[in-house]
Amino acid sequence: MTGAAFGHGLTGEVGRVAGMGGDDQGGVEPVRGDEVERASQGARTAGVVTGKRIVDETVFQKYAAWAEWAGAASLERHRNVKSLACNNGHPAQRVLPMSARPVLHVLTGCTATGKTELALRWAETRGAEIVSCDSLLFYRGMDIGTAKPTAAERARVPHHLIDICGVGDRMDVARYVELARIAVDGISRRGRPVLVTGGSGFYLKAFFSPVADEVTVPEDLRSRVRSLTLPEALAELRALNPAGLGALDTANPRRVSRALERCLASGRTLEELAADFARQKPRFADFDVRLTRLERSPEELNRRIEQRVAAMLAGGLVEEVRQLLVEGLAGNPSAAMAIGYREVIAMLAGQLPREELAAAIGQNTRALVKKQRTWFKTQLPAHREVPADAATVEDLFV
Repeated sequence: MTGAAFGHGLTGEVGRVAGMGGDDQGGVEPVRGDEVERASQGARTAGVVTGKRIVDETVFQKYAAWAEWAGAASLERHRNVKSLACNNGHPAQRVLPMSARPVLHVLTGCTATGKTELALRWAETRGAEIVSCDSLLFYRGMDIGTAKPTAAERARVPHHLIDICGVGDRMDVARYVELARIAVDGISRRGRPVLVTGGSGFYLKAFFSPVADEVTVPEDLRSRVRSLTLPEALAELRALNPAGLGALDTANPRRVSRALERCLASGRTLEELAADFARQKPRFADFDVRLTRLERSPEELNRRIEQRVAAMLAGGLVEEVRQLLVEGLAGNPSAAMAIGYREVIAMLAGQLPREELAAAIGQNTRALVKKQRTWFKTQLPAHREVPADAATVEDLFV
């Protein structure tokens, strides 16, 4: 795969994308971290993808710790992947002492910039492992519409956090951060470089700043709040916040519900919750995070988008969506509203003519790219920008 994922149109990344509508799944505001389950409950599901085999992350780390004593060859047999030695035959580098922060490399860019191949080449030359930062690659079966790395590509370099849950399951940023931390720590213990790659902006932000609070919302409380009308929820929320609701979008039912849930679950006001959140340390504060963003001209991106949309449809995207609907895709709004998937769902429902499908996917992808550009420039820390059409592995990080 040389193009980036077209399923990156998840509405929770950069706010709503033009076309097909849908509820905003978070935009650039903090996504509170217990929408589905506590991250600690889901931590054991993290996976490392190597070729066609997926290994439970916690089991893999146990073998990895043992292999540091027994030798990398033993780990190789348990893991069924290539040796931990780098491709040039030299042993993998040892982890840095605690006196120096270990380096965490992050490669991002808009949809269709070509992150995947450059990431693979960089990781191969350095004996690195890749941690996915794509909010749709978690889901098994969402392959064509997300431009998921192929089995052959995953065999070249170990990949983490791909195909770790069913399409009907929910993922949130808090759970992702915990799973990513498990993966990063394991790679670091093995003395290998870490490369985080993907274009899901809000998940990406988790490597630089806090993105989720620590409030647990019981399911019965969540169900009660969801049964309220918007005026009812607002009235209750205002009663709990006599000093006001700050900048909360009171016309957005989802955001009002989530604010009310957290006030009720924590016994704190929105102002107090915001102050608590501001005091949190970033989850990866103990790493030297080095960020590079790939860039292409709008004309080149438009050409690549058109080519990729045509390839997706020719490769069986419609059939993939049909099967995913059987497996519960419609019950997961975040996945079902992804670009490429929502347009096919609309077509299958008779809401979009088949002859307009490619144009709709292309239009929505271009709108996403425009939002991504703005988001990367305003929400991420200062970073290196590299032209993708002339980039080499030596150019990516300094």
